[in-house]
Amino acid sequence: MEITGIISALFIGVLIGGLGRLVVPGKQKISLLMTVLVGIAAALVGTFAASAFGVSDTGGIDWIELALQVGLAGVGVAILAGRSKVRRHQ
Repeated sequence: MEITGIISALFIGVLIGGLGRLVVPGKQKISLLMTVLVGIAAALVGTFAASAFGVSDTGGIDWIELALQVGLAGVGVAILAGRSKVRRHQ
């Protein structure tokens, strides 16, 4: 992987992870690094899912793919935020 690919993945991870945090209600106590990692994973899995559903290549902006990615990032953020709450209460 070239440096431009790594930079692109980080940028997309920040964007998707940030949007994922926005769709989850309340305050999430997870780090920026975890947000980026969740965003990168959600972007990859969302792209794969969009390809599997046959909606990855549409004219213009791929809204369905983006919605899948943000939804998956929201799920990932919610799971991590829930895990951090459980650790604090123990």
